[in-house]
Amino acid sequence: MVESPLIRRFWGLVFAAGVVTVGARSARAADYYVAPTGDDSNPGTMAEPFATLQQGHDAAMAGDTVWIRGGTYPIVTPRSQNAGIALTKSGTSDTNRIKFWAVEGELPVFDFENMEISANGYTNGFSVSGSFLHIKGLEIKNVPMMTNSNNGMSASGSNNIFERLDFHHNNGTGLFISGGTGGNLILNCDSHDNYDPTSSQGDGQNADGFGVHYQESGSPTIIRGCRAWWNSDDGYDLINHEISVTIENSWAMGNGYTNSGMDIPADGNGTGFKAGSSMTGVRHIIRGCLAWGNRANGFYANHSLGGNDWYNNTSYENGTQYNMLATDPTDSTGVKVTLMGDKVHRMRNNIGYPNRNRDMEGVDTASNSWDLMLTPEDSDFVSVSDTGHMGPRQADGSLPIIDFMRLSSTSQFIDAGVDVMLPFAGTAPDLGCYETGLTTGGTGGMGGTAGTSGGAAGGAMGGAAGSASGGAAGNGNASGAGSGNASGGAGSGTGGMAGAGAVSTTGGVPSTGGAPLGGTGAGAGVGAGGASGTPATGGASPNAAASEDAGCGCRVTRRTQGTLGVALAALSLAALLRRRRRRG
Repeated sequence: MVESPLIRRFWGLVFAAGVVTVGARSARAADYYVAPTGDDSNPGTMAEPFATLQQGHDAAMAGDTVWIRGGTYPIVTPRSQNAGIALTKSGTSDTNRIKFWAVEGELPVFDFENMEISANGYTNGFSVSGSFLHIKGLEIKNVPMMTNSNNGMSASGSNNIFERLDFHHNNGTGLFISGGTGGNLILNCDSHDNYDPTSSQGDGQNADGFGVHYQESGSPTIIRGCRAWWNSDDGYDLINHEISVTIENSWAMGNGYTNSGMDIPADGNGTGFKAGSSMTGVRHIIRGCLAWGNRANGFYANHSLGGNDWYNNTSYENGTQYNMLATDPTDSTGVKVTLMGDKVHRMRNNIGYPNRNRDMEGVDTASNSWDLMLTPEDSDFVSVSDTGHMGPRQADGSLPIIDFMRLSSTSQFIDAGVDVMLPFAGTAPDLGCYETGLTTGGTGGMGGTAGTSGGAAGGAMGGAAGSASGGAAGNGNASGAGSGNASGGAGSGTGGMAGAGAVSTTGGVPSTGGAPLGGTGAGAGVGAGGASGTPATGGASPNAAASEDAGCGCRVTRRTQGTLGVALAALSLAALLRRRRRRG
């Protein structure tokens, strides 16, 4: 039988529709599950989960989610000499990340206490060399050491999100980011009680809460809504880092002490926010932060040849409140230098209580408590007791709401500041890390810093600042380059943090959905990074639409694409036949 051209064209259309359908299906994301009671020979479904996160990682591809059930995961045999768990795979974009998420309402605990470690090199708890990953909701503790300080998590990848992670009692830094091309977001994480007593570099010398180091090109990194306390060295350390980092709405307490503040390590430094040692004069941004009880400094420039922007911070009862030391790196004697021109530090709207600063040469300082000759008193604050600062976070992961260092209604610091393009509620900005009259939690809705292509371009600080029920930030008038206007602390209410809590980017961190929190399907985060809903306790997976495999953990949609393709082909054939009849 001779096949007519119309028939051949019909089957061509059908074949093309089938190819499109198969391509769409092959790109569909999958869900995998890990549980302490699982087995790595299982298929990784909810009903038959893997036993290890490493196996979940090895199975996942870009766009997939590895759901981690609550319970303890003791790590004894490391994946390699360098790490107990190695996350080497990458997503491909903001909207096609690999997610390693705790199941909502459950707490996976990775305990490395008995892990075998290298006698000569470093064996970190986690090693993250992949990019476009989102790691959320894990507790990481007890990484051991010999003479090398082993970190809870060491990351060299780029454009990653680290969210709601709790690092503690590791023999090195909690989260150590090194090299890469930046674009990372560290959101609502805690790092505390990290201590490296037998370090070859000294007792307590290298155990920080958070460290960002050794990046020479690429995009900025953002630290937002984090807490660091009782780490033997520093809370936050940016030493040897040549790309801008923004630290905002974060707390540092009691660093330079160990054993719940009872002991002093011989060689720990003891600074809350250490933002310096740049050789090229990079400018970091520290804003809306609170430091108290740190042994050496609350805020420290650490010899840097580049000035930072220090806006709306509060420093209380630290060894020194603000230390802007700059030295000549080519002079081994540590000769001080005075920064000039565009390299000076810019300090606005900060409180030091008491007003005790050091090395303030080379600083453009105005409208701070010391410039205004305002002597802080206890009555300026609702409370000077830090009760509750280590308490549970809010439902959206943001910092707990406590009275500590919030301005009282009669405080002399209300409306005493100047406009630095951050939102404020009165006739002028307040001094310090809390703005009276905005939604609870930090200064809220801070405009972003400009980012380079592919990285975190700043973004509203409001998600970390706002409460779970959202709320406007007040007179937000700042907009970062690439970030939306400062929309304050508006959250989505029933689930993921919406745009106000996101980092608006040009290719790094999710642009509108930010760091999603799960929720219950419709309450999930919005936008490109929006969350899958909370997994059910059995049966279908998160957001599974008419799953056709009972108990399968894969994300499946109705099989309509193939039918639609054939229908379109049939319609095309009918149109051709009508056209042919008219011609006849």
